Amino acid sequence: MHSASPENALTDSKIAGCLLGTAVGDAIGLPYEGLSRRRAKRLFGPPDRHRLVLGRGMVSDDTELTCLVAQSLIASKGEYQDFEQELSRRLRWWLLMLPAGVGFATLRSILKLWIGFSPRTSGVYSAGNGPAMRSAILGAAHDDLATLQNHVAITTRITHQDPKAEYAAHAVALAAYVARQTKDPAGMYIEVIARHLNAGATELSDSIHLASESALRREPTTEFSRQLGLDRGVTGYSYHTVPVAIHAWLLHPQNFRSAVIGAIECGGDTDTTAAIVGGIVGAGVGETGIPEEWCQGIWEWPRSVTWMRQLANRLEQSSTRAEIVDSAEVNSLAVLGRNLVFLAIVLYHGFRRLLPPY
Repeated sequence: MHSASPENALTDSKIAGCLLGTAVGDAIGLPYEGLSRRRAKRLFGPPDRHRLVLGRGMVSDDTELTCLVAQSLIASKGEYQDFEQELSRRLRWWLLMLPAGVGFATLRSILKLWIGFSPRTSGVYSAGNGPAMRSAILGAAHDDLATLQNHVAITTRITHQDPKAEYAAHAVALAAYVARQTKDPAGMYIEVIARHLNAGATELSDSIHLASESALRREPTTEFSRQLGLDRGVTGYSYHTVPVAIHAWLLHPQNFRSAVIGAIECGGDTDTTAAIVGGIVGAGVGETGIPEEWCQGIWEWPRSVTWMRQLANRLEQSSTRAEIVDSAEVNSLAVLGRNLVFLAIVLYHGFRRLLPPY
């Protein structure tokens, strides 16, 4: 782990970079979600600033679930069973706050938790990208790869039982782990994948190798996504989302802006793809490597940028202090009020897409 930094100051902390990078990628990509490349460009212009509401951005479930994972790590002090119970408890209450846009597999799994299924049996058979979008923080927070893999397994299986979802989430966590080790990650990442990704993940490994080779040739991420057959945009299937995100990272490992823009320009599930890219690149460059105006442009409460910075700082503290570290709880009523406002904004965007330009 890295030494803690002041909670109210910019930091080069890899954990803060990962958490805020996830939030920024999520917020920049959110208005473009579900749009084709052509329609997104005509409707919003380039993804170079916040465009959700009045020049500001908000985060979706990608960031919220990443925060729940971070809080659960703090509260459990790294104990696997405690982590599993903490995360399942937080997921249940998170759903009661009426989050907009929750994935169908995650929704069904949390409902199963509410009716009495255990965290080990609540997951549904899905290879969606839900677990991948919340796993970069595990790579930023862990030095031990066995511990990292165990936490990935817990965060995945609680909602998604298809092994592909776990392999994809593990690949993202390993990417964040590698990103904070080196500025030139391609060779190290391929080696780490070969040694630590499950032998059953051959299809994913092959796609990651293709992403690495394409990035080495300096091909744009949009071109790589076309090579995968994703002309209409990146889907929510984890074996589509993760290779594209890995490509954007390997192409721009030290340029947060270019990596996130490249991922969003692929179209499709842009908030999740950009959140994953942002988390990985953020783990490499720290908060100081994220465009300051993108951080300041996030309009959130109670999970504000300051709160997320505090959460990252406490996650660092939790690994170096013997005493219990506060896991930065938020007021549930405040979250509910925020979610209702967010839902209204999402509905506005839904109606806006019915109008020209087409």
